[in-house]
Amino acid sequence: MREMKDSGVPWIGEIPIGWKLLRNKNAFLCSKEIVGNKSAKTQLLSLTTKGIKKKGPDVIGGKVPESFDTYQTVLKGQLVMCLFDLDCSAVFSGLSPFDGMISPAYKVVDCKDEMTPSFASYWFSSVFDGRKFMHYSKNLRYTLTYDEFAVLPIAIPPLSEQNQISTFLDAKCAEINTILEKTKASIEEYKKLEQSVITESVTKGIRGNRPMKDSGVEWIGDIPMEWSVSQVKHQFELKTGTTPVGYDGTPSGRQLDWFTPSDILTEGCILDVAERKLNQSVILDSGIRLFPKGSILLVGIGATAGKVGYLQIEGYSNQQITALIPKTCFGKYYYYYFVKDRQRLLDNALFTTLPIINNSYLSSVLIVNPPISEQQEIAAYLDEKCAAIDSLIASKEALIAELEAYKKSLIYEYVTGKNEVLVQEGGVS
Repeated sequence: MREMKDSGVPWIGEIPIGWKLLRNKNAFLCSKEIVGNKSAKTQLLSLTTKGIKKKGPDVIGGKVPESFDTYQTVLKGQLVMCLFDLDCSAVFSGLSPFDGMISPAYKVVDCKDEMTPSFASYWFSSVFDGRKFMHYSKNLRYTLTYDEFAVLPIAIPPLSEQNQISTFLDAKCAEINTILEKTKASIEEYKKLEQSVITESVTKGIRGNRPMKDSGVEWIGDIPMEWSVSQVKHQFELKTGTTPVGYDGTPSGRQLDWFTPSDILTEGCILDVAERKLNQSVILDSGIRLFPKGSILLVGIGATAGKVGYLQIEGYSNQQITALIPKTCFGKYYYYYFVKDRQRLLDNALFTTLPIINNSYLSSVLIVNPPISEQQEIAAYLDEKCAAIDSLIASKEALIAELEAYKKSLIYEYVTGKNEVLVQEGGVS
């Protein structure tokens, strides 16, 4: 155990006696060199959650300026800082492994003599965890000016120790990241398996070999002889959600405990929503449209377009969701599973800046109709199979959460000196 001292900064805590507590201005120097007419020959860079990446000027995504001449130069080894939207931004900083140019909205900083870029990168990674700089901002967008950033504290060990810490964290984080990548890949494989099981079951049935016929739909292929194919509009009435009168989009404006795409639709097989008490007078006054129990709910626009849920109680939503309300009795979850093949819906959906599954398109989508008794068999079978696969996915997701939390804790413990890198012959440990 080495001797520690109070840093005087609650979120930093104690630091080793030999470390300094400085201001960012003592460790970094901000520069802004506009690329100008060199932009056509300069590599475009992007600050991402996985670091600074090369980006083609014609890559779709984000706002694309008329000219990149106003962008700023970034050199290998410089840090790029995102000092705006500290409450919600997906990334705070990145160490550039490339020379290039990046948006002038960011701050580009060089490390002074007392700071190494790799240690600084880990330090700011720890700062971003818990958004520790957010409470220093004084405006609605949670933005720091560079002058405000410059006076914030940073704990600095001797240069030799910075290098030891960086080398140690490089190795440890690489190990963790490898496990994370393999675990995430296995989750995607389980999801593919689940979708394969669903597709096979809702288009071929689960009764083994039987007489088949051509469905007339390329992706569906052959179906059992006694099954039929029809358009969605023949089996369901389509209704779009509504926004309550007077709703202003803020928590204080939420007069109703109403459903939205984010909280009504889950990635699990069956939507399980706790019953909510619906005040009928408020509902009438607000002009919202209720969906009956048993409706299949589908997000129609945005990044989650095609996401599906099954409404187990009477409910309502905003207009991003369309309800498929059954016209006749059918096996409880069969059509939920059929519609759950999200990619089939998106293949022919409209695309502007966001994918759109409008009711006109949705009403013409072809679906397969087994007899009701077989619908129930298939739904029960898929309930069991999907629950087993989802359980495996959940355990993998829990492992990812544990590993990510461990990595964050590991970085914090070492960049603040709570743990010491032990130097051994042949390396660090």
